[in-house]
Amino acid sequence: MSTTSPSRLGVPAAGGSRGARVVAGVLCGLQALVLLAFAAFYLYELVLGEGSDATRVVMSALVIVLAAIGLSALSRGWFRWTRWPRTPTVLWDLLLLPVGWGLVQGGRGAVGGLVVAVALVTGGAALLAPRPEDPDLADEPGPGATPGG
Repeated sequence: MSTTSPSRLGVPAAGGSRGARVVAGVLCGLQALVLLAFAAFYLYELVLGEGSDATRVVMSALVIVLAAIGLSALSRGWFRWTRWPRTPTVLWDLLLLPVGWGLVQGGRGAVGGLVVAVALVTGGAALLAPRPEDPDLADEPGPGATPGG
């Protein structure tokens, strides 16, 4: 178990603007949960016999789960005060904008509007979030890297 102090992680000792990092972390985590729910729904429909092509449904669910894993890693990165999650979070949210707009144009205005709103808030929070102050974190490797190697 790691006992890294908050100051080692770059968390401001007193005060500091944590709000944007918390918003980005929470929204990335919520997006991951929503994607897991979609994957479960795909598989549920397959079990009920609603899916016309079992291979396509399973592969779609797998891709959705992989995206959820990536969003979970982003959420964890935001809460651990690492530097790396900003760019992938903004990129993900930029990719969500045309998805949301396509939903709006396809007659799913409420869902599309929600997707666009979440993308704008999450991406905005990521851009406004303070970076950790610890200079040792300048080369933070990101998720899955082993410490010291």
